[in-house]
Amino acid sequence: MVFSMKITAMSVKEIKELNREAAREYDGYKAQGLDLNMARGKPCVEQLDLALGVLEALRARSEFANSNGDDCRNYGVWNGLPEMRQIFSELLEIPQDGIILGNNSSLQLMFDCISQGFTHGWGGYVPWCRQGDVKFLCPVPGYDRHFAVTEYFDIKMIPVPMLRTGPDMDIVEELVKDESVKGCWCVPKYSNPTGVTYSDETVRRFARLRPAAKDFRIMWDNAYCVHDLTDEPDELLNLYEECRKEGTEDQVLVFASTSKISFPGAGVAAVAASQRNIADLKTRTTVQTIGSDKLNQLRHVLFLHDAEGVRSLMRGHRRILQPKFRIVLKTLEQELEGLAVARWSHPKGGYFVNLDVMNGCAKRVVQLCKEAGVVLTDAGATFPYGMDPNDSNIRIAPSFPPESELAEAMKVLCVSIKLAVSEKLLAERE
Repeated sequence: MVFSMKITAMSVKEIKELNREAAREYDGYKAQGLDLNMARGKPCVEQLDLALGVLEALRARSEFANSNGDDCRNYGVWNGLPEMRQIFSELLEIPQDGIILGNNSSLQLMFDCISQGFTHGWGGYVPWCRQGDVKFLCPVPGYDRHFAVTEYFDIKMIPVPMLRTGPDMDIVEELVKDESVKGCWCVPKYSNPTGVTYSDETVRRFARLRPAAKDFRIMWDNAYCVHDLTDEPDELLNLYEECRKEGTEDQVLVFASTSKISFPGAGVAAVAASQRNIADLKTRTTVQTIGSDKLNQLRHVLFLHDAEGVRSLMRGHRRILQPKFRIVLKTLEQELEGLAVARWSHPKGGYFVNLDVMNGCAKRVVQLCKEAGVVLTDAGATFPYGMDPNDSNIRIAPSFPPESELAEAMKVLCVSIKLAVSEKLLAERE
């Protein structure tokens, strides 16, 4: 039986029939003993293979010096190889002398920057830990690992709704009048998980912010700056340049990495900032380490060469990822569009499809999927403290499973949505 009408317009009898059909289909999948995972945005094996040349880059070399003559096998070069910093400079459009390299994890650099503010302060201001209760703005739905960092430091998180243009800036501008608000998390291009790219006006409004807290920091995680999926990619205005025009460049910290370019477990991360912030970070970094992994930076330079080399590699990633995103979107459209039980994003890049199901159903959907052998990110993970007030948001990560497994997992997800929504409506109507 095919249903082409919205589920809310159905009679109880029709909803019961939908529920019975969904239950039969669901039981069939459950009996298969599936073991499928769409929990996190991990590159698949084919993507990782694209960067195998990184591992071979040093094999034929008898010298390991960079352009300044530093032996990359030894101590030193606290801020990273200039050649690798230049690649990030071109990608982020920020001067090379405003970039510090880390090891594989930009998340670790973000953690360090929050720790800097918390324990020692920014720009000579009192550390946050000595200012009483401090707060951070968290666009929602957003990146769960961002929220985990601020929660670790017991920083109160304030949700800010995400619009099609980025965070609701009317709310942001009002909230930063509170001196206890010390920063805002941002994934400005192909946001995790919504896929939204901040509009030019949103970027300019961030640059024009005049927070009551002089030690306020915008945590600008540009994780997907080159992760396009279409011939018409989104363009992101350069926040750092807009901040320089406004005299607010000390308010922004920009992060990026090669985690989804080369190897997540063995890439290179970067933080870009104003010279005042670089001075603060240097004080911390030179105590924390004598230098990050320069041999890894060198082999990335030899493999990538420059920013165009990065873009060329990303075209290979796109060829692998595009069909997977098509599978997700086509399955959602075929299975759910007529029922109007969910809505979803159509991202032009990044790693996720954002799915909103009927209020009160997300946890049940994730539970049903898990019981049928399909693991998703926990419902609520895209909100601070794991608390989605509407219990509606689910993050889909298409990258890791093979296409055949992804197609199967999406069918399980769709039938779980039908089952969860019909259960809820029947409970309300009977």
